[in-house]
Amino acid sequence: MTDYSKGTVVSSRIRLARNLNGYPFPERLKSDKQAKEIIRSVSSAINKVDEFRLYYMDAITDDVALNLVENHLISPALLKKPSRSAALINEAGNVSIMINEEDHLREQCIQPGFSLRSSYEIMSAKDSLIARSIPFAYDEQLGYLTACPTNLGTGLRASVMMFLPALALGGLMPHVIKSATRLGLTVRGAYGEGSSAEGYTYQFSNEVTLGISEEEIIASVEEIIKRVEELEASERERLAGGDKALAIKDKCLRAYGVLTNCALMPSEEFTSLCADLKLAICLGFLKGDTARIDELIIKMKPSNLNVLADRKLTPEERDSYRAQFAANRIRSIVAK
Repeated sequence: MTDYSKGTVVSSRIRLARNLNGYPFPERLKSDKQAKEIIRSVSSAINKVDEFRLYYMDAITDDVALNLVENHLISPALLKKPSRSAALINEAGNVSIMINEEDHLREQCIQPGFSLRSSYEIMSAKDSLIARSIPFAYDEQLGYLTACPTNLGTGLRASVMMFLPALALGGLMPHVIKSATRLGLTVRGAYGEGSSAEGYTYQFSNEVTLGISEEEIIASVEEIIKRVEELEASERERLAGGDKALAIKDKCLRAYGVLTNCALMPSEEFTSLCADLKLAICLGFLKGDTARIDELIIKMKPSNLNVLADRKLTPEERDSYRAQFAANRIRSIVAK
């Protein structure tokens, strides 16, 4: 029996917004020197216990910067003032601390699957380590003080990335987004605010952080995500048994055929075809692991291909490399 909920939740992220007591918010910092003081203080505090690599945004290449963005380790906003910003990233690559973005600190932990609680435990522990050495800006009534009022209180954003092809194909996403908004969640694309929902992938996160505890935020997001997951599963079942099932199966199998038998594969087309391939697995047309395809989608981003090839590829070379590498990997992941 097909599990129609399989592969719906791609990843979970916990993000904490913090500011250092006694310093202006990043937008109001007086000088680059003051910004570098914050970077050194935070780096010293976290590295007393854990090993993190420090990246100064004005000391990395464009390729490295793109790689960090594509792997969701930093936001594009962190790159807007490179002389004042930096990032600390752990060896496992699941925890990153952006310094001097909108707030002095944007601490985040990202893990695969539905793992909000374990992500929060990891991030909360790191946050406590920093707080032992550096006093945060905090008010007894307002909680953690942040540059944007929407982050006041806990400063916690609990986000879940969801793969929702059936709801998207069925034209139901506007209704889902409207309902989620009414319940206090924001729905964005895969790379956050302003990004598109490429590959039927949507990011759900809490909107309210003030007057509610961390536990209440996580529980609320979990409840809504489970509802959306159930809706997606129901819609997938309808698609698999409906009058358009054959057309959808054809679309999905054609995606597999192109992905495993082409000479050039542009990035956007690859993401789109992989979404159809994942749908084929979710509907039982093919057998495979959608999580491994998610990993492959990230690995095939332009900057990651340069890392794999150990050199800077031209656009055509990237498309050729992606086609060959992905075809071999997909054959090992997917069974007909």
